[in-house]
Amino acid sequence: MGCIVEEDYGDIEIESPSNFSTVNEGIYRSSCPRPANFSFLETLNLRSIIYLCPGPYPEENMEFLRTHNITLFQFGIEGKTEPSAATLKDAIRGALKILIDVRNHPVLIHCKRGKHRTGSLVGCLRKLQNWCLSSVFEEYQHFAGIKSRPTDMRFIETFDVVCLRQCLHSLIYQYHGYGSKKRRLLYREDNVQKPRVASA
Repeated sequence: MGCIVEEDYGDIEIESPSNFSTVNEGIYRSSCPRPANFSFLETLNLRSIIYLCPGPYPEENMEFLRTHNITLFQFGIEGKTEPSAATLKDAIRGALKILIDVRNHPVLIHCKRGKHRTGSLVGCLRKLQNWCLSSVFEEYQHFAGIKSRPTDMRFIETFDVVCLRQCLHSLIYQYHGYGSKKRRLLYREDNVQKPRVASA
């Protein structure tokens, strides 16, 4: 997990963003991509990006999204100052609703460095997937390293996935894969609150 991927396609060197990893089929995570990473992103055939920072998305990245018809879902979570529990919970819940909808896949999740905000969202996804808490924390700490935040892990631990399931009454299961009973989630159109969306 979290390695830099470099491949040589003839004379073109492909480099992934730092902290890049596959979360599940069709779901990826990383730090904020730089222009040097755009060739790598093209290989993912992304349909959506979930951006977890406040403020405008970098213009060069927006141009890449426009060129490749990628939709941006932005949930602004402060990184340097600790957001209120209610604000963080609302943002994570909203991002999860986008994340588990296979119509948005392939999707890339990122914040600035792909550690704390991205790690918190992925941690809550793992709880929704019924991972044991020790495995959730191990994955979080792998990406956050020595900068792991106890407040993030406490948030993940107390995040109410039961409440999220109750909010998504129209969740249905779809099975994909070659001979494997892989369960993926999709929700139908409903009256859930929409995030701030920039459709490229």
